[in-house]
Amino acid sequence: MKLAVPRESQPGETRVALVPESVKKLIAAGFTVTVEAGAGQSAGYPDAQYTEAGATLVNHAEAMLREADWILKVGVPTIQEVGQYRPEAMLLTSLMSTRNLPTVQALAVRKITSFSTDAIPRTTRAQAMDTLSSMANIAGYKGVLLAAVELPRYFPMLMTAAGTVLPAKVFVIGAGVAGLQAIATAKRLGAQVFATDVRPEVKEQIESVGAKYVGIELKQSAAAGGGYAKELSDEDKALQKQMLAEQCAVSDVVVTTALIGGVFAPKLIGADIVKTMKPGSIIMDLAADGGGNCELSKPGLLTPLSPSGKGVGGEAFPQVGGVILTDNNVKIIAPLNLPASVPYHASMLWSRNLTSFMLAFWKNKSFTLDLNDDILRGALITNQGEIMHARTKELVK
Repeated sequence: MKLAVPRESQPGETRVALVPESVKKLIAAGFTVTVEAGAGQSAGYPDAQYTEAGATLVNHAEAMLREADWILKVGVPTIQEVGQYRPEAMLLTSLMSTRNLPTVQALAVRKITSFSTDAIPRTTRAQAMDTLSSMANIAGYKGVLLAAVELPRYFPMLMTAAGTVLPAKVFVIGAGVAGLQAIATAKRLGAQVFATDVRPEVKEQIESVGAKYVGIELKQSAAAGGGYAKELSDEDKALQKQMLAEQCAVSDVVVTTALIGGVFAPKLIGADIVKTMKPGSIIMDLAADGGGNCELSKPGLLTPLSPSGKGVGGEAFPQVGGVILTDNNVKIIAPLNLPASVPYHASMLWSRNLTSFMLAFWKNKSFTLDLNDDILRGALITNQGEIMHARTKELVK
């Protein structure tokens, strides 16, 4: 069976779907692997490593895609790419299908069997295939590092000859994988860390990685199952807003990671809350890919500001992708695709996740689509010209 790994086509995407170590495993299992030249270059995996691993390199992807049984990717393919796939081929990537309906429709028309790793159920058996968790871990780590660089003060408490410097106060909203990693990273940097989540059952997890839990007593449960949260009732939203306003006003860094159902970001920090924050403080909106948790966020590929508060090219700050500066000198950073800023290890983890998926359902050198399997059933987006993912199908109608 032929696997194809094209170069990623989305702007700012530096990752690659398979790294050489995974190529070796898949070839040993009986696959043939073809990689587009330069596919791993930006992630730190040169072409020579792929040929050493046994892959075939091609200079142009079109012929490779027309012959492939499987296409493995990181991001959402363009409509043009989908048109190059062999009808009835299989695709494994992260489609975020409810956000990318035209692509899903194109895959169905082309009769592509597509699997989306972000739709894989979050079960013990599926952990090794969970790209959401792998990438959220990186986002939580890198987001705090970026906040530490941008914050005009120290993170840790320092005792100097000139006196004691108190630690920065970091407030993390959301205690999923990204939030817990953000807490742990901020704690390692020496900050005083507070955190909240609408699921009170994660209080122990928050405290286990070094933060103090702050929360509200919910009138209705916000747990949606599978480690996800659901939208709060209006009464609980009012209580939450008051708590968030109080915490944001005293924080130096606010890291937001909240997603509903793992997909859409609720607007938790309004402009009124931002106005109460301290000058020089930072909002690191790690939910940017889902639209952002801050009302003022301008999600975009990260572009650093110059000291003047304008873009490095001199443009006014609202046009700077991912970074704005408010009138009260609060910097809001809403980076899209933050894992792509750590492409070497992001690609390695992604590749291991995809390889685990492929090998789990590869029996006697063939792949069988068993819809009784919870992982295959959950991850399947399109098949035989039909949209199979229930929520996506509802949105298309």
